Amino acid sequence: MSAPSPTPAISVAMSVYNNAPFLREAIESIQAQSFGDFEFLIVNDGSTDGSAEIIDSYAQRDPRVRAIHQENRGLVASLNRLIGEARAPLIARMDGDDVAVPERFARQIEFLAANSDHGVVGAWATSIDEQGRNCDTGGLDQPTTHQGFLDALKDKPLMCHSSVMMRTEVVRSVGGYRAAFKHCEDYDLWLRLSERTRLCSLPERLILYRYSDGQISERHILTQAVGAAVAWLAHVEREAGRPDPIEGLEQLPPVGELDSLFGRAGIDRAVREMVAPRIVYSPVALGGPGYELVLSHVRDGARDGMWKTAARLLRFGKPVRALKLATALVAA
Repeated sequence: MSAPSPTPAISVAMSVYNNAPFLREAIESIQAQSFGDFEFLIVNDGSTDGSAEIIDSYAQRDPRVRAIHQENRGLVASLNRLIGEARAPLIARMDGDDVAVPERFARQIEFLAANSDHGVVGAWATSIDEQGRNCDTGGLDQPTTHQGFLDALKDKPLMCHSSVMMRTEVVRSVGGYRAAFKHCEDYDLWLRLSERTRLCSLPERLILYRYSDGQISERHILTQAVGAAVAWLAHVEREAGRPDPIEGLEQLPPVGELDSLFGRAGIDRAVREMVAPRIVYSPVALGGPGYELVLSHVRDGARDGMWKTAARLLRFGKPVRALKLATALVAA
């Protein structure tokens, strides 16, 4: 197999952390692409499950594969390292547990060649479970036009992250991913990119997106929901010509400090209004600090669905929290 050209057409960016059960299939799906002019950059982000050895075995056999080993730094730092090391004018994201359809790169590079005004193109996905079986979870048919993308900006997700191909210069121009938006770093990036370029997804299922029992969207639902709400409100600030209050932050402050960060009242309440409906079905969120956010939301005057949330807390085995929420509902 020939080495990539000095300037390959695509830099494939894959960050891996303990993906050993699925990693070989993910790597081989990239190697099997019908469009083969790429470099394959794989960051092993401090894996402890044998992923490092798997990556090295492919790097030894395929000169397009470059293994980058580091101590665990997290997804944002790993992706930004990959963006920095990319040599190609295009960057294709890929996750270590997903599977790319053989024509994925060919279809996306064809689209970007024909649409110079677009800086990002994704693709629809097929859901699979841990055994690779199809599982219909819904929500994977993202907007296929830039206007449709803009119309859906406040709705998540806007793109399947591991399906995306981006122009390197465009993603670098916005500074890549931001550490403050842990677990929703992609949504913040799409919002910032939408202010500079056009984005859409191809209406073709070019990626197999794997769902698992340990999905980040459930384990970190509160962090993800708060981050997405703040990302949206920061986008509103930029669109209004005001400074981005998150610029330079490594982490977001608590919700109760957002009014001060944004410089005006109402931001804390707006975040609670956006976040509460997303977490009221989650035993993880309601069993943790998400409960206090919901309680504050009720004290703000919210009523819709909150009695059902109190009943749900009983089913989750949280009778004291259920009683406290019911008392707040009666008192408000």
